[in-house]
Amino acid sequence: MEGLEVKARLLRSDAELIELTAGRRPELVAIDAPLSWPEEGYMREVDRLMHKAGLPVLPPLFPAMRALTARGIRLAEALRSLGLEVIEVHPASTRKVLGLPVKNRRAVQEALIDLGLRGDVEDRELSMHELDAVTAALTAYIHLLGLSEVIRAGDGEIYVPRRDVRWRTRGG
Repeated sequence: MEGLEVKARLLRSDAELIELTAGRRPELVAIDAPLSWPEEGYMREVDRLMHKAGLPVLPPLFPAMRALTARGIRLAEALRSLGLEVIEVHPASTRKVLGLPVKNRRAVQEALIDLGLRGDVEDRELSMHELDAVTAALTAYIHLLGLSEVIRAGDGEIYVPRRDVRWRTRGG
């Protein structure tokens, strides 16, 4: 994402993802995965705080999340070692805070276009994985504008838009 211009594509290998990201030298990388393990127990304290904020997330030790968490941590470490800043985000929470549809693929894509995003989001039907990546990038953009808040605990940080952020849509 450069400004509001979006380019999206599905990448499979860690090496491909790291190479493409490092080659672009982004100001900030937002990863849609837990970037830490719980210090004890099943769930991180930061996940509990997200739940209390009305933004439920799946814990890193949930069976379907273990591999994603391990990959997120591995990617974050690799990108940080290349001098890139990396944050953890949760696209469904970003959409919820911004008042956008959380799940329906078509509705999510239309809402992102209504926010003023351009490029691939306008040109073709994106997969839900791509839309989550676009939303992650949007969260990073919002953070760089100084309009984010950090849900923080000793075992992690998750960035979301401030609740008072209201993005004007094309129609309104």
